[in-house]
Amino acid sequence: MKNPIEWHSYHTEEVLKQLTANQTVGLSDGEVVERRQKHGANSLTKHTGDGPFKRFVLQFHQPLVYILLAAVAVTLVLQEWVDAAVIFAVVLLNAIIGFIQESKAINAINALSGSIKSFATVLRDGKKHSIPAEELVPGDIVLLHAGDKVCADIRLVKVKDLQVDESALTGESVPVQKITEKLDKETLLGDRQNMAFSSTLVVYGSGIGVVTSTGDDTEIGKISELIATTPTLDTPLTKRIKQFSHVLLYAIVILAALTLVIGYLHGQPLLTSFMAAVALAVGAIPEGLPAAVTIMLAIGVSRMAKRRAVIRNLPAVETLGSTTIICSDKTGTLTKNEMTVEQIYAGSEHFSVSGNGYNPAGVISRDNQEAIESGEMGEAALYKMLRAGVLCNDAQLIAPVSEREQWKINGDPTEAALLVSGLKAGLTGESLGALRSDSIPFQSEYQYMATLDRVASDTLIHIKGSIESILPKCNSMLNRVGESVPIDIDDIKLQAEKLASRGLRVLAFASKNCTTEKQTLSHEDVAEGLEFLGLQAMIDPPRPEAIEAVAACHKAGIRVKMITGDHALTATSIARQLGILTSDSDNKTITGYELSGMSEQDFTHVSENYDVFARVTPENKLQLVQSLQSGGQVVAMTGDGVNDAPALRRADIGVAMALNGTEVARDASDMMLTDDNFATVRAAVEEGRGVFDNLKKFIVWTLPTNGGEGLVILLAVLLGVSLPLLPVHILWVNMTTAIFLGLMLAFEPKEQGIMERPPYDPAAPIIDRILAWRILLVSSLLCVMAFGLYELELYWGASEAQARTVAVAMFVVGEAFYLFNCRSLHRSVFSIGLFSNIWVWVGIGSMMLLQLLFTYSSLMNEWFQSEPIDLGSWLRVFICGWLISLIVGAEKWYRNNTETKIKAKPETQTHVRREV
Repeated sequence: MKNPIEWHSYHTEEVLKQLTANQTVGLSDGEVVERRQKHGANSLTKHTGDGPFKRFVLQFHQPLVYILLAAVAVTLVLQEWVDAAVIFAVVLLNAIIGFIQESKAINAINALSGSIKSFATVLRDGKKHSIPAEELVPGDIVLLHAGDKVCADIRLVKVKDLQVDESALTGESVPVQKITEKLDKETLLGDRQNMAFSSTLVVYGSGIGVVTSTGDDTEIGKISELIATTPTLDTPLTKRIKQFSHVLLYAIVILAALTLVIGYLHGQPLLTSFMAAVALAVGAIPEGLPAAVTIMLAIGVSRMAKRRAVIRNLPAVETLGSTTIICSDKTGTLTKNEMTVEQIYAGSEHFSVSGNGYNPAGVISRDNQEAIESGEMGEAALYKMLRAGVLCNDAQLIAPVSEREQWKINGDPTEAALLVSGLKAGLTGESLGALRSDSIPFQSEYQYMATLDRVASDTLIHIKGSIESILPKCNSMLNRVGESVPIDIDDIKLQAEKLASRGLRVLAFASKNCTTEKQTLSHEDVAEGLEFLGLQAMIDPPRPEAIEAVAACHKAGIRVKMITGDHALTATSIARQLGILTSDSDNKTITGYELSGMSEQDFTHVSENYDVFARVTPENKLQLVQSLQSGGQVVAMTGDGVNDAPALRRADIGVAMALNGTEVARDASDMMLTDDNFATVRAAVEEGRGVFDNLKKFIVWTLPTNGGEGLVILLAVLLGVSLPLLPVHILWVNMTTAIFLGLMLAFEPKEQGIMERPPYDPAAPIIDRILAWRILLVSSLLCVMAFGLYELELYWGASEAQARTVAVAMFVVGEAFYLFNCRSLHRSVFSIGLFSNIWVWVGIGSMMLLQLLFTYSSLMNEWFQSEPIDLGSWLRVFICGWLISLIVGAEKWYRNNTETKIKAKPETQTHVRREV
């Protein structure tokens, strides 16, 4: 970066001096031109990387694509133009999808660049000017007011009640009260109260500041650089398919070469041996796999959309099924992003407030017992304290105009929470009939706000603020029934500390009676003689559905970690309510400040063992994701702010909020939640596991076809006989069965207990030892039966074309029977229901019609060199297909019984030991 100076650690005079800036006059036109030439425009560099053409060409640089391109070349040599076109269309479709996926990084950078295109009010030559944000330069004097977007990084030199919403940059859920005093150099980004940062929003008050950094030198510019330099990772599925493709590529080359050599040694003509090698290669290539994977993922996308999760990146569907850790932002995702009063202390009594957010549905109850009706409060301490919160307030509640809308606010979220707590007791400004005569706005140096209100025949001062600012001004307090008694400052401080230790933000309230003639209010009027009314403690509460979702994730073996820019106490409190932390996990919260000084080894240990990370920077979030991934975890990251974007892009799956998230976060993500709710992540994980299950079933179903075809060709070459299958037959079987049989597995319902098992091991291969054995078994059965029927037909006098037609039918029918065994890789088809997936029957029916056309249509006979066969041939084919299904079913039954006995054995032994 061009400017590494820690501006927050300097006095305002030093900052102005170093920047050669004048607070009252601003820069001259000549100085602006000179500085723009030196620092450039206030915009972010676009990191476009490779051009579109190169990025598209690179999509073909994959092992599986090489195999498919080889298949295209082979079919072109065979002059099978239709098959060549189909296979190339599959290759092209996957290339287009990959191209779109890689384009998301460029879109994220463009979104960042657009995020600072706005206007700023500056002083130049002593006059105010409104200029485009791109024209700001270091040293410009900027005037800030409520509603303004901060367009550069600014060191504040003068503030008046200035509050800035920095949630998009730091994750802080509460607007930050700004100051001008010098801060320590080590102060973290979220605590730099004397700075205003680009992309944040002024929500209250006003201020003046000097621009310290523009463009790439701003904090948002650093995040832009992080996004540009953060590589995206392959998903678990793409990694496994790459590994599988490499193995398959080598196996095909070796077997094809072996076939060529063996045929030549057997004395076959070189062209015949070559065609046999080509047939084996075509048979071993799973042409339908890429198309099937794409279609299955697309079906998963459709299912997730119905559960309010929009997928931007197809492989992300499968990644969800392998997720082992979810790193979630707190504000707005796990919580409602709506401040809510939860506890009240008034008249030496404690009260609980039910309800969440700005919806006034809820009640106030004493000690978590009976609800208090508004008529019961009279003029007690609780009533007067709630009245103070409603009247000493500048926020507004906006009621929804339809059932689809929610309650909204204008103004400070903290003040809105006070209006809601008052409304739960039936108190509103209108119902109180109060008239404000004067007020003292909140100022950071005083830490309170006060109003002068005419209520009925009384003139009252109401004041709210920090404990430290209110208590010294009070000499009395109200008891339960509203009587004035001497104040017990020590007890009030103790109650406030207890509330604060739970992560609650505590405000104190007091009042004072005045003469009816009083019309103005000054700081001297509230310096003493106040009567303490009580405390209100609030927090951004967790979503109720998020609590259930966290528990469901834990049950599914998925660990949930909270990563937030909020304070440690607040984060810890929310984490315990959500179930991320248990009550005895006191040491499982750590701050970004503690992380910044750690060694790589310590950082790795903390990332694995801690579950709550507070006051973190964008760099911290990115490092945490990288550290977890280096330990073999599959990480999903949720977020909504600019500060989340680098980690969203780095994560195995980035999840952005569609409702309240920034455009930058959405463009850096793989998935968006249309309801901004963590519970939807849990639903998406469930759907992702279902998609991965079905993908795995398809792979286990389709590989025996390729294995069986390859074995048939190899066996024919070894025996020196004619090929039972021609390359064109193999292409017919591979493409039609993949579409009409295998794809029906995409509609298979999710299996029972899918969210009660641990995530898939990301390091494990797609095919484990048991499934590899099953694939080999079915491949061998298909080979033996197809080759046997082929030879049998020839022995009984059938033509070579008829014998080959029977062999093709054997593969099609065998795959149809085997399909039922693949509907569940472990359970019997009868236990899941023969008709629970009606699409399987539709697919089998369609495939049989096609096979009848292949066998009996004269046009198909001409294209595929097939001939009609008799009923006896079909009967033998179906008997062999039924035997395959029976043998695989018996193998599954044997393994299930064996596994059950193994699992039961240690449990029995443990039971015996306990009884002994």
